Amino acid sequence: MSYRHLLTLVAALALTGTAYAHDYKVAELQVGHPWARPTVPGQPSGGAYLSIENKGKAGDKLIAVASPIAKSTEIHTMSMEGNVMKMREVGSIDIKPTEKIAMQPGNGYHIMLIGLSQPLKAGDKIPMTLTFEKAGKLEVSVYVEDKTADKGGDKGGMEHMHH
Repeated sequence: MSYRHLLTLVAALALTGTAYAHDYKVAELQVGHPWARPTVPGQPSGGAYLSIENKGKAGDKLIAVASPIAKSTEIHTMSMEGNVMKMREVGSIDIKPTEKIAMQPGNGYHIMLIGLSQPLKAGDKIPMTLTFEKAGKLEVSVYVEDKTADKGGDKGGMEHMHH
């Protein structure tokens, strides 16, 4: 392999590595890999997920989320009580010093995008603004990813929606 080919390969690998790892930082907060599942046409809402790690010595709080593609955007928590999935809106999420909040499908916190103006299609990137009590506003891109192979009891859909 020539030196030029090696340089091209190294450059391509470097670009590939950053294409999937999209992290954001505001003050002492690290926001990791915001993503959402694709929706089907006519589906009125979708879920978005990300992680928030507080690397500082003081607590902070996620107090609002907004996206231009949804009429409203809410922070929800989901839990299983027996065989019943309970979902409720929470006004905010406290993030203690050194704590990491990981939003994932199936249980815990997630962001509901309600009243979508368009279906979420795999490969799309949607803008979202996170507002923290102390750190302020952070603009992120939410990647729409088809993660049907998730592990951990996730049923792969929106079964928690009311029919």
